[in-house]
Amino acid sequence: MKTAEIMICGAGIVGLTVAKELVSRGYKDILIIDKENEIAKHASGRNSGVLHAGIYYAPGSLRAVSCLSGNFKMKEYCREKGLPLLETGKVIVARNGSELTTLHELYSRATANGAKVEIIDEQHLAEIESNAKTIKEALFSHYTAVVDPRAVMKSLYNDLESSGKVSFMLETKFITAKSNNIIVTDKGEISCGLFINAAGAYSDQVARPFGFGEGYQLIPFKGIYKKLKKEKAHTIKGSIYPVPNIKNPFLGIHFTRGASGDVYLGPTAIPAFGRENYGILSGLDKEAFDIMIRDAILFLRNPKFRSVAFEEPRKYFFKCFFNDAKELVHDLSPDDIESSPKVGIRPQLVDLKRNELVMDFLVESDKNSVHVLNAISPAFTSSMYFAEMIVEKYIH
Repeated sequence: MKTAEIMICGAGIVGLTVAKELVSRGYKDILIIDKENEIAKHASGRNSGVLHAGIYYAPGSLRAVSCLSGNFKMKEYCREKGLPLLETGKVIVARNGSELTTLHELYSRATANGAKVEIIDEQHLAEIESNAKTIKEALFSHYTAVVDPRAVMKSLYNDLESSGKVSFMLETKFITAKSNNIIVTDKGEISCGLFINAAGAYSDQVARPFGFGEGYQLIPFKGIYKKLKKEKAHTIKGSIYPVPNIKNPFLGIHFTRGASGDVYLGPTAIPAFGRENYGILSGLDKEAFDIMIRDAILFLRNPKFRSVAFEEPRKYFFKCFFNDAKELVHDLSPDDIESSPKVGIRPQLVDLKRNELVMDFLVESDKNSVHVLNAISPAFTSSMYFAEMIVEKYIH
């Protein structure tokens, strides 16, 4: 039987940064498994690459504590490795006067979280991002940046492989766990001293054989992107975001200049019916009915989910998607936008007892296993600091 001192399930950003942190602390026998034939096949390789700066998150939450430190660490890593890094900052604009109260709340949260932000007027906004429009005021985030997620993941993978302390078993699916940390996979049984669940959209399922994740279920939301045509990309310098509804975990359609120079619009946050439901029908499986039932219960009992369910599906229609984007800028026409193959799934943890969306990272553990159950945004940004926290608190 194959053995490992530490086994990590999931070759996404959380799994790889935890492995990186373990190597830095002297661990020498780490095995990472993933059901896919390559790393970062899902959220870690499909996100926008934005490094957030602690603006949105309630002070004291795990997301708030880890976001800004993670931002700095990821920037430092990209500089050290020569990876693409755009430090253009971002602006958050108000679409109407009623959003100014929330704009100031974001300023208060960001300041409490240590971020460098400014409330700016329309003239200052025009100097930073000439195409952005707002009502009276906007928020400028100095520390927000953009990286290439796939370049980061590839670099981490190369670092871990070359360390001689980490091995990968791709195309290896977790099936269940037996007593004494015997992990059953489709490639046979593996014995490990410690099991770390970084399985992203499947983390709740992976946790259950260990007795964790009870009372929770991950619900998928689909993020669809579009792109500015190349001849219009110059109209966006960095990132332009709307003032979000801070009671919901989604940030709304926004503009982001990617590390390659392409400018993306999106993502949506449309309820999906599969953990890999990237197309209309692709990624649907036998779990689709259970997800639909859970969505229906949330729709009836949770006003926050109900507002998302009413608001987001309309963005499947180009006119609605365009109208949302047009509210953020002076100059945009339907002909400026083209389709993009970029689409992602955001797995959102739901507390089944309270029928509430879990708004923070959630980790459960015992001496044999650690389970990262809700690696929602800003997980990519937070990952390097979050990995330190996990190793420091849960791994002895």
